[in-house]
Amino acid sequence: MNKEYNNEFSDLSSFNNPKVLAEMAIFVALATALSFIIVYTLPQGGSITAASMVPIVWLALRRGAKIGITSGVIYGIIQLIVLPYVIDPIQLLLDYPLAFGVLGLAGFFQKKPLFGAAVGISGRFIMHFIAGIVYWAPVYAPNLNPFSYSAIYNGSYLLPELVISGFVLYLLQKSKVLRAYL
Repeated sequence: MNKEYNNEFSDLSSFNNPKVLAEMAIFVALATALSFIIVYTLPQGGSITAASMVPIVWLALRRGAKIGITSGVIYGIIQLIVLPYVIDPIQLLLDYPLAFGVLGLAGFFQKKPLFGAAVGISGRFIMHFIAGIVYWAPVYAPNLNPFSYSAIYNGSYLLPELVISGFVLYLLQKSKVLRAYL
């Protein structure tokens, strides 16, 4: 095996590495599967799931923000295909690839997994919050303050998701599974 080939596949944060690509596929599939285990669904989209964001956050913590963001975008596109709520192209970007892509920001906080998860999920909240103000509030709550409507609506499912994801990551970290895997 030549040296150039070895170097290309030795970078574990590179898209050229088949191991990294396989992990991305597995973690996106796991996140998608977990998204079908629904605790509660809100009427205009959004749901509390069985820690469906944890695989994307975990991958970001393991491989870094670049891999995490890319995996999140892919996961967002799959969520769009599975359960689309679309009224505008910009809203589509905010609610799907961007909202799930920012989960990968956790990769910037590899030494602080719970903080990284909070950053990623807060980023997702911000994307949905903006879409809620601009697109959803005028449609579903035209007589309410759009900022309040969007904050309450998106917070009502993302705050429990944050707690669930944080708890699962905490358990993974305490059991040393997360530390061994990272």
